[in-house]
Amino acid sequence: MGAGLRWVWTQITSMRTALLLLFLLALTAIPGSFIPQESVTPIRVSDFAKAHPLLNRIYQPLGFYHVYTSPWFSAVYLLLFLSLIGCILPRIGVYVRALRTPPPRMPSRLNRLPESASHPVTGSEDAVAAATEWLRRNRYRQVRRDAGEVPGISAERGYLREFGNLLFHISAIFVLVGVAITNLYGYKGTSQVVVGEGFSNTITQYDAFHAGPMVNVDRLNPFTLILKRFLVAFETGPVQTGAAREFDATVQVTADGSTTTRDLQVNHPLTIDGTKVHLLAHGYAVHVTIRDGQGNVAFSGPVVFQPVDTNFKSLGVIKVPDARPQRLAFQGFFLPTAVIDTQQGPHSVFPDALNPRVFLNVWSGPPAAASGVPENVFTLNTTGLTQVKKGNDLLRIELAPGQSYTLPNHLGSISFDGWSRWAGLQISRTPGLWLTVGSIGAAVLGLCLSLFMRPRRLWIRFLRQADGTMLAEAGGLDRADARTGLSDDVRGLVAAATGSDPEGIEVRSRGWADPVTPPRTLAEHQSSDAGVLDTTESADDAPAGAQEEAKK
Repeated sequence: MGAGLRWVWTQITSMRTALLLLFLLALTAIPGSFIPQESVTPIRVSDFAKAHPLLNRIYQPLGFYHVYTSPWFSAVYLLLFLSLIGCILPRIGVYVRALRTPPPRMPSRLNRLPESASHPVTGSEDAVAAATEWLRRNRYRQVRRDAGEVPGISAERGYLREFGNLLFHISAIFVLVGVAITNLYGYKGTSQVVVGEGFSNTITQYDAFHAGPMVNVDRLNPFTLILKRFLVAFETGPVQTGAAREFDATVQVTADGSTTTRDLQVNHPLTIDGTKVHLLAHGYAVHVTIRDGQGNVAFSGPVVFQPVDTNFKSLGVIKVPDARPQRLAFQGFFLPTAVIDTQQGPHSVFPDALNPRVFLNVWSGPPAAASGVPENVFTLNTTGLTQVKKGNDLLRIELAPGQSYTLPNHLGSISFDGWSRWAGLQISRTPGLWLTVGSIGAAVLGLCLSLFMRPRRLWIRFLRQADGTMLAEAGGLDRADARTGLSDDVRGLVAAATGSDPEGIEVRSRGWADPVTPPRTLAEHQSSDAGVLDTTESADDAPAGAQEEAKK
């Protein structure tokens, strides 16, 4: 039993499994991008289910309408979280032991290292001090390795490479934690607010709303705002005619018992007690007054129309379920700068309201009982309705601001009172965003350290020759994939120790593929009886994470 659990734990915490789980996480997120989600657009889910009954029978039991909270997505997410933790914890221990271990002992034959050099010196103590200073300036950790009367120094650097590797993986864990906090405790919604009207941060004020399972929607951060003014400017010159030039909203915010007037612009959100308010979109709202067949005002006020092109041709629906004796509905479009020609018919030629017109079709039908089923305010369900005709032709109404029209068959009347602008607001709270963004920044830093830091070892010793002179002998071993710069370090160390010109120092290169030095793994080099490295060097002398890297 114990051996089986250890085998399972080993498989879960392997880097291969972590990469596989990361791929599966991306793969399982794909359905959420193509299939409407109940948490975002429940009406679209209902419409999709009616339009595709066969797919609905497949998607419903599999949880494709709520992908990101489904058991299978959560299982992959948690397994990835566990795998990353299991990978990192042992490597942290290896790294801490490596930091506490001094640079390795002196190899018996420095000339068998990949890069080596030698040069005569006159004073050994001065040479040792000069070599020590050079290593300190170049950020090498060093230890004195004297062998009898032969002074020597072992040095190593590049510990930040493994630190960067660990930082990257730890940051990946905190990215997952930040995303989880945001998904559990965050919320996001949108609302379209007409100039002169307001918004209160309550669930009933949202056009669309998505909240995490830990959010109490009855206790959202309390505040209200009123859209006092919304200025929009478009390019009128010959270049980029109609392009947006300015969007500037003035809002009156009431929070914590105080009221302030603030400016809201695109990419400059308001922050109200941790809740952000973004300006996302804008358009036109049509103000109408509708009287029913009994002469009563059945509806009066602004109706938001949605723009569908760059010249802000806007579609909308006006529903009047309380009209009597027949309920009414109007469907059509608003043209801010209307032009009518024989080829295109009614269309807008400029996004600003220079010649506003509203064009409507009319529907009527018997009163219907309230079903309680939510409906999209921008679409018209014509079930039980009949399109109104004038004579033998369908009735089509064109109105300018201030104009009215009396409907046939004593159905009532409609007047176009004017227009105003609306602003689309996104209200969101993302408590884990700071952790996610900070972790991504730390992950980038760790990745840079692991890619550009080169773990490297240098050794230098001073041998007395038969004629009484001293010889400085140095060698270097680069733990990175490429040895770029290793010969320069060996040359610089020898030149500093001997007080010589670096250009006069000859560095001997011996690659791992050299016939004299057959290809071996690093562990084989460390334990080689050929004398490349001292056979008494312990495994803990390896740079940080070397053993773990070799396993992976």
